[in-house]
Amino acid sequence: MNENTSIEVRNLTTGYHTKHRDIVVTSGINGKLHRGRLTCLLGPNGAGKSTLLRTLCAFQPTLAGDIIVEGKSLKNYTEQELSKVISIVLTDRLHLNDMTMEELVGMGRSPYTGFWGRLSEADRHIINEVIALVDIEHLRGRLMQTLSDGERQKVMIAKALAQETPIIILDEPTAFLDYPSKVEIMQLLQQLSRKKNKTIFLSTHDLELALQIADSVWLMNKEKGLRVGTPEDLSLSGDMSSFFEHDGVVFDHELGLFRIENALQHPAFVSGSGKRYNMVRKALERNGYFLTHDPLCSVRITVLEDAFVIGNHTTHSIEELLNKLSEPQGKHAQATEHTTE
Repeated sequence: MNENTSIEVRNLTTGYHTKHRDIVVTSGINGKLHRGRLTCLLGPNGAGKSTLLRTLCAFQPTLAGDIIVEGKSLKNYTEQELSKVISIVLTDRLHLNDMTMEELVGMGRSPYTGFWGRLSEADRHIINEVIALVDIEHLRGRLMQTLSDGERQKVMIAKALAQETPIIILDEPTAFLDYPSKVEIMQLLQQLSRKKNKTIFLSTHDLELALQIADSVWLMNKEKGLRVGTPEDLSLSGDMSSFFEHDGVVFDHELGLFRIENALQHPAFVSGSGKRYNMVRKALERNGYFLTHDPLCSVRITVLEDAFVIGNHTTHSIEELLNKLSEPQGKHAQATEHTTE
């Protein structure tokens, strides 16, 4: 391991021990996690993501291979030692009624407070520091059951930071959150990886967010195993599109993002540029039109600075434009021919 590597997975097989046999979930996994980086674990349901996370956290044993954490085999850590190296944020909704936000964050200090769990002045300083870092000072004194899902997730992240581990592992940290909260949590984790030089590894189904914010991606697939790289390298190699093969969903190699694939059947010639042009193109594709370079096409649209022209009609919104397109084809074609003469 080089000095920037915090976790190295070597030919790992994950799964479950049963009385009669071992049940293998994934095998032959090799990869590295680095300090100062946010790495996202992506893959379809059933790929073994949760099993891998549980194995990395020592919640379940490896079936084969090894996991090297901070230069030492995971098998050689005691539970107490590991609690000072890896902190975990699970997706489970815990019942934390009648506990204040500060009390929960303070639980992150339990690896250091001894049997009685008494907080020292140094512990309280760390708690206050992470509360400020995660920007939840306005939640002081609030009981956990009064917080929103996004606020609760921030508190759980603050608890993990209070644990002062070099590695933080999160299982679906944006589950149950609305979109602005998802973005806020992902941005927070990215900033923490940089500001605090943390290794942050998380599983997520929020593909678009992950591809925009992750420094590195682990792509898991039952048949194809594991691919590791930056989102951009995995896009260029074709791994991203091949790992998520699904009817109706395509990977846009130009944007490096997934999008819904629409059945495009009707040609349309659109002139213009800029944001308004792009929005017209998006609306047309959603309604089954593909853009053509043929100016003699029966559907011709001009995008102006403050209007849209179709045939001899001028509209001022894309909704009006789509309504004109939905009129009987004969009527629309007559309007187009009239403008040609």
